[in-house]
Amino acid sequence: MFIAVVLSFFGARLVQLQGVEQAKYATLAASTGGTVTVELPAERGEILDRNGRPLADSVSGRMVVADPVQTSKRAPDLARFLAKHLHVDYFSTLRALTRKNSRFAYVARRVPADLAVRVVNEATDAGYKGLATRNDPVRSYPDRDVAANLVGFMGTDGPLAGLELTFNKALAGRDGSETYEVGAGNRIPLGHSTVTPAHNGIDLHTTIDEDLQWYTQRVLRQTVLGSGGESGFAVVLDRRTGETLALADYPTYDASNPQASPAKDRNSLAMTSPYEPGSVEKVLTLSSLIDAGKVTDRTRLLVPGQLQSGDRVIHDWFPHGPIKLTLAGVIAQSSNIGTAKASRLFKQGQLRKYLTAFGLGQRTDIGVNGETSGLLPSNAEWNGMLQDRIAFGQSVSVNGMQMAAAINTIANGGVRVDPSLIQGRATTNTGDVVGTDEATSHRVVSKNAAHQMTQMMERVVDPDVGVAPAAQVPGYVVAGKTGTAQRVGDRCGCYNGQFTVSFAGFAPADNPRFTVYVVVQRPTNGGGGGSIAGPAFSKIMSFALRRYGVPPTGAQPSHIPTTW
Repeated sequence: MFIAVVLSFFGARLVQLQGVEQAKYATLAASTGGTVTVELPAERGEILDRNGRPLADSVSGRMVVADPVQTSKRAPDLARFLAKHLHVDYFSTLRALTRKNSRFAYVARRVPADLAVRVVNEATDAGYKGLATRNDPVRSYPDRDVAANLVGFMGTDGPLAGLELTFNKALAGRDGSETYEVGAGNRIPLGHSTVTPAHNGIDLHTTIDEDLQWYTQRVLRQTVLGSGGESGFAVVLDRRTGETLALADYPTYDASNPQASPAKDRNSLAMTSPYEPGSVEKVLTLSSLIDAGKVTDRTRLLVPGQLQSGDRVIHDWFPHGPIKLTLAGVIAQSSNIGTAKASRLFKQGQLRKYLTAFGLGQRTDIGVNGETSGLLPSNAEWNGMLQDRIAFGQSVSVNGMQMAAAINTIANGGVRVDPSLIQGRATTNTGDVVGTDEATSHRVVSKNAAHQMTQMMERVVDPDVGVAPAAQVPGYVVAGKTGTAQRVGDRCGCYNGQFTVSFAGFAPADNPRFTVYVVVQRPTNGGGGGSIAGPAFSKIMSFALRRYGVPPTGAQPSHIPTTW
């Protein structure tokens, strides 16, 4: 009898729900129930240095989400609360909290986990209903400004710069989703649900050495500020493989807080801002001339005080009358006149062919977004006056990696190795495959030509005859070349008294391990490549040699005659 009485109550309730008040409860279920689809974020791949240390990784984060059915009742007050504590826009939050015909809306994405949980708990304690958190990893840059101009950063809606942008498809992975049924207030425990799992992103392994990158950036900063310069960059390459161990830019920025720095400081100027290289170009010109069999390192040249070139006159950086220099002396004293005079021995089109083989006029394609190809005049534009200027590094523009790879060709015995930034192989968003596995090499000049040029470059840092004794590295023989080029003014489109100064070189000169290239734009202290960039080269090269345990070879520097 007791069981019969209990069942009669259940029966009466069923009649009420399914018969008498069917329409009422159907309407209520439709308004408060249904299905919800929630994104399951993929874990973004890390960006790592050559030793597996993270330059960019993901840490625990949460998204704050809302059930508009519950949040719409007190939406204005709740929106103000969230705007204050999560720093989100009030009006967009209000729209999310009052979204019609929906049981799910995003309030904030990629919020640090402790902050998201604390805010939702405080809102619940204050009587607000309908807020929750879900997993949503936050991008982290543990070294802040180290390699920031290369790595880039993430914005609210995705990557905005650097490797984060170039390799976003591989790094991002593919988000999953979950769809489930909800009732009047919550998820139905045994309701229907479907899950599409997330596929995490792929880690990107770079060739960068985090410690060497850090040190290079600090030296570069001191150098630019000390010279009163506007900007600068430095490149360190492994001579044997072409791997980029450091690529530093100044100014730089904190990738964890990019909005604190101007947008112009967030790109790699070394890769995106073309410039005229100046006298570093002489290494390419004269090694090509030696390879062509026109001269040797001991060829004698009578260098006049000025050289007529069409309707213009070429001068040297120092005033002089006729002087007797060997080709080694032309390099040691960085003579524009001597270089231009020697370059007239090339056949028509020969110098341009060599410069193309060195990699000028074409992108390195190492994986940096926005890389410039520089400017190498075409055969149709080429003439005698233009060749005179190009021979000593004017009227031609390059990017920093192009020039570093070209100098590395001499360090590598005349064989150019494609520079690389990514270890192994990786695919960019546009489908280009880059990395060390894709690097190729080809001979540009003979081993003998490269050897003669190396011995000539050793004279550049000789305190008795060279212009850059400050670039020496104690205990090692250094081969290098200074550069001081006139810059074209942004407004007038003419040379206006501003300069690019640089130093490029390698060590140990008799068995090179590293190539280092340092460039400073618009210094104001009156210094040149030897006095400004030379000391920075010395510090960076010295650190790299010590870090990798490269012992001195015991060789003696060249003593090729510089005069006759």
